[in-house]
Amino acid sequence: MNLNDFRLWIEGLFTGLNEWVQSINDVIWGWPMLLVLLGTHLFLTFRLRFPQRYIFKAIRLSVKNDKESAGDVTPFAALVTSLAGTIGTGNIVGVATALVIGGPGALFWCLLTGLLGIATKYAESLIAMKYRVRRKDGSVSGGPMYVLDKALNLRSLAVIFCIFTLIMGFSAGNFIQGNAISETLKEAYDVDIYVTATLLTIAVCSVIFFGLKGIARVCESLVPFMTIAYMIGCIILIFINCEYLWPSVVLIMESAFSPVAIGGGVVGGMMIALQYGVSRGLLSNESGMGSAAIIISAAKSRNPVRLALISSTSTFWDTVVVCTITGIVAVSSMLAIGFDWNPNSGGLIMQTAFEQIPAVGSHLLTIIIFTFAFSTILGWTYCGEKAIEYIYKGNSEKAVRNFRILWGIATFIGAIMPLHLVWNIGTTAAAFMIIPNIIPLFVLSNMLVRDTRYYLWEDRIDEYSNDEVEEI
Repeated sequence: MNLNDFRLWIEGLFTGLNEWVQSINDVIWGWPMLLVLLGTHLFLTFRLRFPQRYIFKAIRLSVKNDKESAGDVTPFAALVTSLAGTIGTGNIVGVATALVIGGPGALFWCLLTGLLGIATKYAESLIAMKYRVRRKDGSVSGGPMYVLDKALNLRSLAVIFCIFTLIMGFSAGNFIQGNAISETLKEAYDVDIYVTATLLTIAVCSVIFFGLKGIARVCESLVPFMTIAYMIGCIILIFINCEYLWPSVVLIMESAFSPVAIGGGVVGGMMIALQYGVSRGLLSNESGMGSAAIIISAAKSRNPVRLALISSTSTFWDTVVVCTITGIVAVSSMLAIGFDWNPNSGGLIMQTAFEQIPAVGSHLLTIIIFTFAFSTILGWTYCGEKAIEYIYKGNSEKAVRNFRILWGIATFIGAIMPLHLVWNIGTTAAAFMIIPNIIPLFVLSNMLVRDTRYYLWEDRIDEYSNDEVEEI
């Protein structure tokens, strides 16, 4: 078998696998799962008296340091590492793909998921801080698995959550990101995807073997830069296509609740827009999945509510700001250019849109996608390592080393996989992380209210907590 035959065989294998995974998603992401996710967001929003109203206070707190508190990194470092795991290609390729498959109305449901998801991100981060532990090597670990184990005595369910975390990490946190980088470089500079896969794998492995502090240092440099650069590019595009701004908003709202005719065909409809908007919103901001709580648990903070507020800003930045502006730019650019509105065009929408910026547009997007995707791979590395640590407990050192090797191999594989397959795998894994994570949010809701009342509603946000970090 020569190289071309091997590539054809691989492509055929991926096509068959994609059809199988898509059939699973059609069942999982029906009304039951959508109601579970949105229901959790609504329950916590009302139970905690709309924590979204404190978002600007949380943003101010995110740049302050708590040097005397227990933890491995500063709150800002933990936040940007968490953002590295959420602000990724889901904000660019993911939103664009949701728009062409689910219709422009998918953006409305994506935005709504983000707004309501701020409450869930706050809640899951708060309980993760309450039940975090200190390991023998001095590092701090936390997340839904420790909450399930320590608070509810459900170790078996905690292990299941860790398994789903690993699947999600390899798919959405690795495969999708590597695919975005290879496809972008292929389209922009005709770089062979196997060359990209090799170089990307080397770059990732050179960082992840330094652990959380090495990952955090890289993310602190990349995340602010990539977000500001991307926002500037999007604002320029909005000015370029300003005459299509209001028609885009109208189109998004209309197609959120009914089918609309675009490009000679009918796209959208409430159910498909809701399905793709909510699922892509979840994949982007991860509210309800518990992955960000794993990262934020390692931060230094004087009390759990303070850090939970800081953590909730990641959903605001990721979905309310970045995903929304991506969707508006995508729809307005498609209307301005007359871009072909079909399910296979999702990966090219933002590339075509940024080409409207003279001379530097396409190069700017290439750099942005690379930094988005690269930092996301790094952020999810930490989540995967913590899942491995929990499963293997005292024998985790060797397991973590093996995980890092597999992670490097996965980076290569993801870069050569087709787009729709990697997104479908990520969507499936996300659904299976939700249930184990949200159970404690309902069971421990009284504790959430008690701590929120004491520190936030009664204005003690600067007070130091007496909670001890258990050593294991």
